[in-house]
Amino acid sequence: MAHAHESNVKRIWTVFVILSVVTIVEVALGIVRPGWSMMHLIGMKLLNWIFIILTIVKAYYIAWAFMHLEGEKASLRWTIVLPLLILIPYLIFILLTEGNYVHDVLHNGHVSWDF
Repeated sequence: MAHAHESNVKRIWTVFVILSVVTIVEVALGIVRPGWSMMHLIGMKLLNWIFIILTIVKAYYIAWAFMHLEGEKASLRWTIVLPLLILIPYLIFILLTEGNYVHDVLHNGHVSWDF
């Protein structure tokens, strides 16, 4: 029984350290804002892409650790992860497209879409 307790304590500390490191990296990048991170990549600053990726990594790891997905069957894990892999890039695409259009309308006046 004591052995199971020790492994749980080790697991908790491992999760704590991993999530803390990712959070510290996010906060440090937000404070420092390195010059290389200000270049644009696919319509957005590289720093914003880094924040999005780190947030997705944290969300996945939180679900993996606290929802105990590592112990589930692969089919259940994929039913949770696959929609996120499809919907998050789609949401990013929609936000970038619509946000760019709204910015152009506010900056330049009326913008017509020619299809």
